[in-house]
Amino acid sequence: MEMDDKSDINLNHFVEGKKKYTVPYLAQQWAKKYLQTIEFNSLYEDKQDHLNFKKIVSVEGREKTAQKLMASLRTVSLQAWNKTETLLSEEVKRHRIDPKLINPWEITADAFGIYEQVLHLYTQQILRQKLSTQLELAYQGELESEKVQKMEADSSASTHLATVISTNVGTLRKKYTQTDPRVIGFVSMQFHYTSLGLLQTLSPLEQTALGGYLKVIDDHLYMPLQRAYEAAGEHDYNSPALAAVQKLLPISTQIANKICQKIIEIYPNYRSGSGLLREPRVQISSIRDVEMFQVYLWVCSLEGSINAIQQELFPLCVMLYPRLQVQWELIRCMLHLLEQEISQHLTTKEAITLTPYLQVLWHMFSPKVFGELVLER
Repeated sequence: MEMDDKSDINLNHFVEGKKKYTVPYLAQQWAKKYLQTIEFNSLYEDKQDHLNFKKIVSVEGREKTAQKLMASLRTVSLQAWNKTETLLSEEVKRHRIDPKLINPWEITADAFGIYEQVLHLYTQQILRQKLSTQLELAYQGELESEKVQKMEADSSASTHLATVISTNVGTLRKKYTQTDPRVIGFVSMQFHYTSLGLLQTLSPLEQTALGGYLKVIDDHLYMPLQRAYEAAGEHDYNSPALAAVQKLLPISTQIANKICQKIIEIYPNYRSGSGLLREPRVQISSIRDVEMFQVYLWVCSLEGSINAIQQELFPLCVMLYPRLQVQWELIRCMLHLLEQEISQHLTTKEAITLTPYLQVLWHMFSPKVFGELVLER
């Protein structure tokens, strides 16, 4: 998505004689990218439920949904921690993580606070009015592509929503990765299971209306987006690394979708601990994970260092993927496809800023490291 000249001037500053991009630039691009996509694309599939959906996104409907979730949030949070502990309790000893760093009461309390804020934003009048109007128009099929693009550029509702939540979630992520980055694995799974538990209490249309809000949380916990934004702020406007990220960020979900579909075609019968790769819930998680790898690559490129993947991404994968029954061959396949996608969308100069870190990942997840058997196709 391109920003107009006025927005560009507002979001760029001259610092010490260098033109640098501030955090809002990439943050707003990310916010627009997935909130608009989720809201519009998912609703075109359910036109027959127009009237029901109109009730759900009304003032009363949103408040009713929020009240329902708040009533079950405490119980769902406790159940989520039980699942997280069952999944990862052995990893504390295996990875020699200091148990004092994993405080279940603090983690559940922090999660509770984030969900409480999201539900408050969900019922806010200004956001509700703008988003409800957009969603209803989408249902009625009255938006041509050019109008949709203009609405995306002009709308501040989804950007404000995502920025508020992402800032707080980013702060929380920083808190839990400061001493030992692996602790974020426990926090992420707590949020993951909480979101699943909350969604299970809702109707399909309520899930559609609230899904984008919960995805903001999910993404900013799994992905070091704030770190990427801050690293981008240290680059000149003509930096090849920054140019690469600017090109890839708006299409990162599209790239992840494409890669996941190819992996499903290659391994049609593969089943992880969550189910078959083609099952909707597994696809959502898979797409998020491919996006996560992309963001870590951006961070490494922008920082000019492998620290992010060496100290955070790789240890998290080693801790989580075996527990979730994700085989390393799938990760290698994904990295191969990701390299192809990056080369298609970037100039040689831009691609060079990312490929060294892709090679680092390739060596880290090599069969020489894990020595596993090849999966059946």
